[in-house]
Amino acid sequence: MLLQRIADNELFSSLRDMQRIQQQLNRLLSVGASPTDQEFPAVNVWTSADGAIVETEVPGVDPNDIEISLVNDTLTIKGSRNPGKLKDGQTCHRQERGYGQFMRSLQLPFSVETDQVQARFSNGVFRITMPRAEAEKPRKIGVVSE
Repeated sequence: MLLQRIADNELFSSLRDMQRIQQQLNRLLSVGASPTDQEFPAVNVWTSADGAIVETEVPGVDPNDIEISLVNDTLTIKGSRNPGKLKDGQTCHRQERGYGQFMRSLQLPFSVETDQVQARFSNGVFRITMPRAEAEKPRKIGVVSE
């Protein structure tokens, strides 16, 4: 009960907002930033009145090594990509593909029905479908004339 009250505290909510702003500023102001310094994995997000769809490319990653979680309105994708292994006598000449642990968190513009979220993996692309919570769906309000 106490943990729920602490988590619902406006202070913690504003701290999370400040952390997100700081992360965005760090990305914008980082020295030596280049297009290859983007967060991994890159994501596309679409929303509609019915819900949201997130697609992310994770080539070379086993889908069993990916963890997708949803807490309140924040979707988190994390996992790891292993480096290629060299055979005896081989030397790496150039390595541009990143490897190691990764994590992306996205704040969704609305709450979703967590028990109906689906994640599908095909050809290195995850597609996460999240239906909008009924309470969050836009409702048409009829006007009564008097």
